[in-house]
Amino acid sequence: QVQLVESGGGLVQPGGSLRLACTANGSIVRIHSMGWYREAPGKQREFVAVISPGGDTNYAASMKGRFSISIDNAKNTVFLQGNDLKPEDTAVYYCNADLTYFSGDDWHAAGYWGQGTQVTVSS
Repeated sequence: QVQLVESGGGLVQPGGSLRLACTANGSIVRIHSMGWYREAPGKQREFVAVISPGGDTNYAASMKGRFSISIDNAKNTVFLQGNDLKPEDTAVYYCNADLTYFSGDDWHAAGYWGQGTQVTVSS
């Protein structure tokens, strides 16, 4: 009923940039927030940034400056712009959405995760 589809990952050189996108598909009534997490090999999944439909944002302290999150409410899509990427940014990036969807003649609230998209920063 609800699916988060991520795109935009790939290989980028140190100092380069990438723009990730995540689109929420389904009978969505309302998105309460969308965000990004990342998981490097052997490490726990860590918070990157989150945004509300109204544009309020919150970033992990280590992500400020080089990462920027934005949202297109009409398309139910959240973006993560990464600039001046470093090898330590290499990870699988996961989209997350806290939303309300319509199913079974009623609204349901749930959190969803995207499938993850690989970002590799290497020369």
